[in-house]
Amino acid sequence: MTAGSHADRAERLARRALSQALWPPLAAIAVGVAAVANWPDTAWAGPFGWMAAGLAGASSLALIGFSALLVFDALLFRLAASYEDEWKGGAAVDDILARMRLKPTPPKTRSLSDRAAGTRRIVSRQRMALALLTLSVCAPLLAAPA
Repeated sequence: MTAGSHADRAERLARRALSQALWPPLAAIAVGVAAVANWPDTAWAGPFGWMAAGLAGASSLALIGFSALLVFDALLFRLAASYEDEWKGGAAVDDILARMRLKPTPPKTRSLSDRAAGTRRIVSRQRMALALLTLSVCAPLLAAPA
């Protein structure tokens, strides 16, 4: 693998992680605003409505947390792309994570593919939080008396 392809791939991963970090919170805001604007007055009545509101709040916080992790991953991919070699870039990422005391220095530097797999796991968890948010926002509408 040449240095250019490593940098291009890392930059692509950074752009993808950043876009995945930005659109779900915007979609969650749109779902929340649309649902609140169309809710009947009785949607929040009773314990079911309050449970749905609590679940919506918790899933919103999780969604924001996963988005922050994806922005951090995008910055780490950009750092890795700034090096001429995939392994040097990975070592720099490992070094900064160790200096921030977020992860211990691993005995072997992980490849860019392994790091991308970790980002995909965060994206899937973020999607689950978005689905849970959407369901919890729409649940009072379905349970509200007609």
